[in-house]
Amino acid sequence: MATTEIITVQRRRKYHWPEAQLNFWLVIMIVASSVILGIFAYLTSIQNSLRLGQPWILPYMITTSALMIIFIIIMLGLISQQQLLPGVVVLGSFILFVLWLAGLIETSIQLYGPTGAVNSYCGSRPNTEAINSQQTAVWLANSSLCVDWRAAFAFEIVGTVFLLWMMVMAYQVNRDDFD
Repeated sequence: MATTEIITVQRRRKYHWPEAQLNFWLVIMIVASSVILGIFAYLTSIQNSLRLGQPWILPYMITTSALMIIFIIIMLGLISQQQLLPGVVVLGSFILFVLWLAGLIETSIQLYGPTGAVNSYCGSRPNTEAINSQQTAVWLANSSLCVDWRAAFAFEIVGTVFLLWMMVMAYQVNRDDFD
């Protein structure tokens, strides 16, 4: 009696990520997320110490930056196991892109908006005739807040663009378009 054996060979597809670009992306996004997380945590602490209300953008960007850092940690784990799938990266990058874009839009409104914008207070200078230490301290604090908002805005632009770039790069990795 003849027996037939069916042997199935499961072949796992390997994805080849461009190492230099991936590492560059990871470093820039860790820096951008950390800077934004720190700036908005600092702004939140200032708002709390002054007993002022918080605009929704402060906890929103803290959460979004923390999610980005968690996503990067997950990516690093998958990279170390050589199981980083382009589909996972595209999905995560798209979700984070939408979150970062919403934060970018609101930050731009807070910074450059029509009424009560942060930037409208940035050009004020203390009265040069009667400068005292209190006026200097107020001017330095005001200047620091302006620089913080501008830095957050700049890093949000960088983060948003880099998330878009990651979606394109993951699509190219999926199609084996890298030479």
